Amino acid sequence: MDYKQKEIGIKSEFIKLDSLLKFAGIVETGGIGKEIILEERIKVNGETCTMRGKKIRPGDKVQIDEIKTELVIVSKV
Repeated sequence: MDYKQKEIGIKSEFIKLDSLLKFAGIVETGGIGKEIILEERIKVNGETCTMRGKKIRPGDKVQIDEIKTELVIVSKV
């Protein structure tokens, strides 16, 4: 499956998964983010993730299959 890659720069050590989805513009609200995470629609580094508080760090990749998008997390100084 071909994914559109989108680099997301973060200034902190990590960002929580639900916050990342909102920050990246994938969802409009944290509530929607929480919902799609609990519905097992998000993968972190290739594995389905249901923890909305999962710490996402630079180097991690978050895949959203239904919109064929992969978020690549990079460190932003």
